Amino acid sequence: MIKYFDFEKDVEKIDEDIKLLDVNQKDDEKKINALVFKKKEILTKIYSSLNAWQKVQVARHGNRPHTLDYINNIFEDYIPLHGDKKFADDEAIIGGFARINNESMIVIGTEKGNTMESRLKHNFGMAKPEGYRKAQRLMKLAEKFNLPIITFVDTAGAFPGKEAEERGQSESIASSIALSLKIKTIMISVIIGEGGSGGAIALATSDKILMLENSIYSVISPEGCASILWRSTDFTQKAAETLRLTAEDCLKLEIIDEKISEIPGGAHRYPNEQALLVREKILKNLNELKNIDIETLILNRNRKYLDITSNI
Repeated sequence: MIKYFDFEKDVEKIDEDIKLLDVNQKDDEKKINALVFKKKEILTKIYSSLNAWQKVQVARHGNRPHTLDYINNIFEDYIPLHGDKKFADDEAIIGGFARINNESMIVIGTEKGNTMESRLKHNFGMAKPEGYRKAQRLMKLAEKFNLPIITFVDTAGAFPGKEAEERGQSESIASSIALSLKIKTIMISVIIGEGGSGGAIALATSDKILMLENSIYSVISPEGCASILWRSTDFTQKAAETLRLTAEDCLKLEIIDEKISEIPGGAHRYPNEQALLVREKILKNLNELKNIDIETLILNRNRKYLDITSNI
């Protein structure tokens, strides 16, 4: 059952009207088709003018496809790998071997989970040091076998618990970023939901950063920002606008390289169709990057992040 936002009341009403009709009745079938057409028009209008806070809500939608959904819909022959070979296996970050069009690569991503059981298993996508060290292990494996790296980012941030800090949370994030800057293979990142703080950057220091239209990318959540700046969550919507966290903002600031359009109504309504669009963009960027020699690729990657501060 889909969750409706407060700005989708008209859509909810249409869906309720459709449920009352019988698709097997000829007159009802015509009415259903007319309502479906009207619904698409309304969704297109709504989703073409979402404000920053509304995009935050869409990015966090419970039915929005996560990393595993994209892996299952985009890649073939996915073989998951586990553990950091130092402490444990953190399932907030998943990854392994996979193929697209018979081409092997390494895929890595933060996974939130789709049910309460899986969300607890994946710690709501908030990784611990062993998760980032697992990601580093997979990056090195990709470099060893000359395989491209595709990462998916969907996290509110790294896990802030005491045990994570004791095991070197900050160091694990920093070393993931440092490794990403020098890894000798193609690296493409896709922000599919929330891109929160250093926990996101650890998997998004890439040659190309792609971002779904209704995703967000920010150093802090709007709620956290409002609590610090105005000492009240009453200013959350204002904070969302101020943070410039939308794909449009990030593209203008040259923090990302490309915005991936979402089907009107959001990826949570059309996960399979959205996965096809993401797959197409990954392949396009992968083919472009293959034409650049590795030394130039690394040089461009480093210059890119050195230049970002001049655009903010």
